[in-house]
Amino acid sequence: MKIPVPLIDKYNVPVPRYTSYPPANFFGDDFVTGDYLLAVEESNEKEPENISIYLHVPFCTQLCLYCGCNTHITKDQDMMQHYMDALKKEIHMIGKLLDRKRKISQIHWGGGTPNVLPAQLIGEVMAIFTSEYEFIDKPEIAIECNPAHLDEAYIDALISFGFTRISLGVQDFQEKVLNAVHREVPEIPIEELVKMIRKHPGVSVNLDFIYGLPYQTVESFAGTMEKAITINPDRLVTFSYAHVPWVKKAQKKLEDYGLPSPENKVKMFEEAWARMTRAGYIPIGLDHYAKPDDDMAVALKNRSLHRNFQGYCTRETTGQVYAFGVTGISQLEDVYAQNARTVKEYIDQIDRGMIQVVKGYALSDTDKIIRQIINEIMCNQYLSWSQIAEQFNTSVEELKDLLNFNEEKLDEFVADDLLSYTEDEIVITDLGRFFLRNIAAVFDIRLEGSIQKFSKSV
Repeated sequence: MKIPVPLIDKYNVPVPRYTSYPPANFFGDDFVTGDYLLAVEESNEKEPENISIYLHVPFCTQLCLYCGCNTHITKDQDMMQHYMDALKKEIHMIGKLLDRKRKISQIHWGGGTPNVLPAQLIGEVMAIFTSEYEFIDKPEIAIECNPAHLDEAYIDALISFGFTRISLGVQDFQEKVLNAVHREVPEIPIEELVKMIRKHPGVSVNLDFIYGLPYQTVESFAGTMEKAITINPDRLVTFSYAHVPWVKKAQKKLEDYGLPSPENKVKMFEEAWARMTRAGYIPIGLDHYAKPDDDMAVALKNRSLHRNFQGYCTRETTGQVYAFGVTGISQLEDVYAQNARTVKEYIDQIDRGMIQVVKGYALSDTDKIIRQIINEIMCNQYLSWSQIAEQFNTSVEELKDLLNFNEEKLDEFVADDLLSYTEDEIVITDLGRFFLRNIAAVFDIRLEGSIQKFSKSV
């Protein structure tokens, strides 16, 4: 697949990534802790019934310059212990409000770098869930890992705690690139780490990469993809580097090395697409690839793929998300709520027996409709107006009136071969997959006036 340069120039504009709707910049500090705790209680009567858990570990031993996540740079083991003690307390505090008849379908550890923690601290938290909660038959229990902090003993420990998926944040195989972005170079080769994981049947492997970093070229990234294919991961992710130095000041340093042009970033995307599809992987959404028998690929085929702050997930594992730890964002049916901003703030509040929500958002009925529409576009590259109308007990006409929508908004995308539509359906083309954020933005009635806050789509 080749993406015409004029389309890149045309659509390379600031738009949200739509990991939530509305995006997090709409969260407000008028949403307080009491609002969240009430929403947690009420969530027991909402759909989906399943429970998804997100655990944020902010610690890293050094700052990767490209990073847009919430991190805390330290090697202080006492601080890590105190933080994890607070995390366990928070889990018990929220757990008192949850109906234990509900089952956990997903646990995701993100960061930061969760695997800078001593393994036993992770095991202690996992033991709370495995001993006090029921799980669906095949839950997804995943952890993001920096390969530089992994060895066989740590991998074995993770799997003994019940993890079913390990994501390795490779980013790039070239040491020159890793050094420029201040990313630690693993001592154990990625292919060896994957072999260690593969010793355990039923445990899946993700490899995560970033394109658009200093010293990456179209040719070098193509080579990276070829090497990744030989390692044979179950899933592979190619994240487009989002350069937002006005939000993350450390990113400014990368400009000293020079960044690939938007045109070359697109070529990197094309190379990844060509190689991954040729190797038999199924493209998922913006940036994921999965083997044909992977649950995610099956969900795409069935148009039952979902997306939250943790990434893509299937309808079976999708649950209301209860987030624990600093800056964790809970995604319940009716509300979003974000935890304390700093490690000190978080620990202090929990030690006083309090949960601190610093901002949040209560969704209106219209927000929920738009959220579902954008989910269908971003995940399944397909939209049926009649299905959405049925889901929300309304008519197609009322739905379109609510959004002030008419098909003329899609005509330009049709002319550019990004999608096709009928009176009831919108179908995204392979080319349109690269511009999903732009297409989704058409349905976002809140976007006008806020675009300067987002990264560009390319």
